[in-house]
Amino acid sequence: MSASKFSLAQCALMAALGFFAGGFSQAKAADLGGDCCADLEERIAELEATTVRKGNRKVSLEISGHVNEAVLFWDDGVESNVGVYTNDNSRSRVRFKGEAKINDDWKAGYLMEWGIRSANSKRFNQDDPKGEGAGQIDVRHNVWYLNSKTFGRVWVGLTGGAGESVTETNLAATKDILKYSDVEDTGLGLNMLVGGVSTGVAWRRLIRGGGDQPGEGRRFNMVRYDTPTFMGFTATVDWGEDDAWEAGVRYHGELGDFKVAAAIAYGENSDVSATNPAFQCVGNNTAPLDATLPDTRCQQLGGSISVMHSPTGIYVNFGAGYMKDDAIGQDPGVASIAAVIDDRSEFYAGEIGIEQKWNDLGKTTIFGQYYKNNGGSQDRTFEGGDIVQSELESFGVGVIQGIDAAAMHVYLTYRHYEANVTSGPALANFDVDDLDVVMSGAIIRF
Repeated sequence: MSASKFSLAQCALMAALGFFAGGFSQAKAADLGGDCCADLEERIAELEATTVRKGNRKVSLEISGHVNEAVLFWDDGVESNVGVYTNDNSRSRVRFKGEAKINDDWKAGYLMEWGIRSANSKRFNQDDPKGEGAGQIDVRHNVWYLNSKTFGRVWVGLTGGAGESVTETNLAATKDILKYSDVEDTGLGLNMLVGGVSTGVAWRRLIRGGGDQPGEGRRFNMVRYDTPTFMGFTATVDWGEDDAWEAGVRYHGELGDFKVAAAIAYGENSDVSATNPAFQCVGNNTAPLDATLPDTRCQQLGGSISVMHSPTGIYVNFGAGYMKDDAIGQDPGVASIAAVIDDRSEFYAGEIGIEQKWNDLGKTTIFGQYYKNNGGSQDRTFEGGDIVQSELESFGVGVIQGIDAAAMHVYLTYRHYEANVTSGPALANFDVDDLDVVMSGAIIRF
């Protein structure tokens, strides 16, 4: 109903009430109605001016997201410091999504999402307290889809595929705060020290060269297909960029008193260019490889499972993955050590905890984590030589308190890191100085 029609209806109602009440003269009723309608029209105009509008009424619009900020303390054995950072385990973001019904079987929809980092918890270092990407907004999703109850869903655009988060399945609150299998997000932009001296190489560079755990996919421009869900299972295949494809299966359901979620995915990438935004091969970079090498193929496999006992809240998470790059060792410049260069990197990680409502605020989560990465040859120079092999190990503990009334979690976490690196033609071995990170903050959803 338009504002003018609404105003006339209100005036008619006021006049009718005045007539039957008989307490006012006809002139006074008219004056009162005029003042009422003028005030009402002014209020409607103000409301319309401050209302967020959709472009049309056929497609729904939902706005959501969260803010995730924390105070992070670190100690590398020589220096210690503290700062305020966006927690990149699930960085602050805003999301627009919606859909429209075409008929009883088909719907069309969209998803747009932007990530926001005020300062970067995974890319700051001793000399750069904010880190690469601080203050920037990045596009996480920009995709449309067609969905059929009978045939499944097709996506086209920038989004995650079968490999996205496949090694991070988690039914507990830690999934947005301290991921058990993605350790780079918590302080691993800091440079490694050997004997108290900085190497100039970030801790995260020991993990597939770029920080993403082996077996894990990432978001890129793709065409993706999801099957309809059958008995809790959904299969996904995707293809995009130049050239990558993935295929995987996910499960979510209940088995008696247990909630279970699991995922597994395999992928291949056949582009060696450094600008390829699909999942990363070591061959996407030049060292220890020759940039003139032809397109090659890297393969990866990743998976994870999360099981929670509903009555007690006790849960277990486990994830693992590997990545093999056929180009490793093909560079003639490393022929002397080609036989010992490791063309495969792999990891495994686990978490055990309890998530239970012990107070009126919400559920409390208490947990412990372990992570180990055996890195193969990486695209970094370490102490004068190319990295041939590395080992990164971590354990962490923490507590999270949910505040249901505010859609919020507050948290306090601790993580310890150790590493060993082999590099150069002489296969020199280096023990990296330990690193400790404490992080406390909150995530609030809207």
